[in-house]
Amino acid sequence: MALGDAILVLLTERPMTGYELMKTFDTSIGFFWRADHPQIYRELARLRDRGHIQGREVVQSGKPNKLVYTLTREGRAALRRWAALPASSPSIKDDLLVCLYALDSIDIDPLRANLMVRLEYHRSRLSRFEHILEKRFPKGTKSTADVGKLLGLRMGLRYERAVVEWCEEALDTLSAEAGGATVTSITGGQRDIKG
Repeated sequence: MALGDAILVLLTERPMTGYELMKTFDTSIGFFWRADHPQIYRELARLRDRGHIQGREVVQSGKPNKLVYTLTREGRAALRRWAALPASSPSIKDDLLVCLYALDSIDIDPLRANLMVRLEYHRSRLSRFEHILEKRFPKGTKSTADVGKLLGLRMGLRYERAVVEWCEEALDTLSAEAGGATVTSITGGQRDIKG
């Protein structure tokens, strides 16, 4: 998937400014497809040049005018063509997993510290995903668009739970190799990791 495809997907929800696209990206597709804000603005220009989106200037009083982007007919066709392509399998590039491969040749304490950072990062994401689920889908889904978003969110929830559990397992497993620390499990209890 290219960033342009992700932007076309977001514009299926409603017309948006570049700023609104960035904010929507950060709280939706950004959970599983990364892009920084300058990349989004560069891609908007490319999509406009290709005729996939159009920008309509909205005059504002007391602040700069804004461009509101919408999908064109060509953009919707491009989105359908992209969605019909075979999906590529995601690849994993994870330096922490590479470090574990050489466990007998590296220092355990920095590895444990990295695992703790990873654990807290994924706990935070899990908490955010649970909040989105409660806020956006309190009673399930209402439309086909909601079903797609909910399925993506459920995948994200499962992934984050799995990584949290794996980090806890890795820390428990490494406990015999290094000094003590305390890990809070995802169920809220605390366990001592002894070294």
